[in-house]
Amino acid sequence: MTQQLLFGLSVRNKSFRVTNADRSVKKGIIADSLETLVNKASFSLNVTPGSLVLDEDGTDVETEEFFETLQNNSVLMLLDMGEKWSPHPNCLSRGHVCKHRPLERTDVATVTFDLYKNNPKDFIGCLNVKATLYGVYTMSYEVQCYAAKKMLKEALRWTVLSMQATGHILLGSSGYIEQLLEDEEEEEEEEEEEQQAEKKLPLPQKGRMRQLQHMLLGRMSYW
Repeated sequence: MTQQLLFGLSVRNKSFRVTNADRSVKKGIIADSLETLVNKASFSLNVTPGSLVLDEDGTDVETEEFFETLQNNSVLMLLDMGEKWSPHPNCLSRGHVCKHRPLERTDVATVTFDLYKNNPKDFIGCLNVKATLYGVYTMSYEVQCYAAKKMLKEALRWTVLSMQATGHILLGSSGYIEQLLEDEEEEEEEEEEEQQAEKKLPLPQKGRMRQLQHMLLGRMSYW
């Protein structure tokens, strides 16, 4: 019978956070009745008990019935004689939610990516994509990348072959262009040599031409 009574008393114990009027000191107190709570709070805060109110909106906690309705970790304020409750500086007004409290939000969509490996030797592994809409509908898709390493090797091999082929094409093109330039230079040199040879041919002098003309005329007159 004694154990049942003690058990019933222990169940009624509640934890509260009690602050003073200017909220400079806050204490955690466990009590099973309103009177016990006021006595412990006045001793911890060194305050002459005047009234006990809710820190959120200043509602008086005067009866045991109201005390029983309070939840654990409720924040209360113990006022000294002559002190009055004042709203929290971060609160807009009485009955409004304080600014420091996080606003409730509703997630529209949540997307998570999970990259993992089934084998430590895997190059990339597997990718799992999971989407949740409004916290109710869930969709997931898994991409297995077991052949990614092989595909990457093939891509690199084809890249190397393409680079080698491009190198051969560039070498062949450069040789062909060099041959064309050499042929053009040889043709220009031949033309220059021909022009120089034509300039070196002996041309008949005017004086000798006149002498020949006089000789011919003299012979004709002699005849």
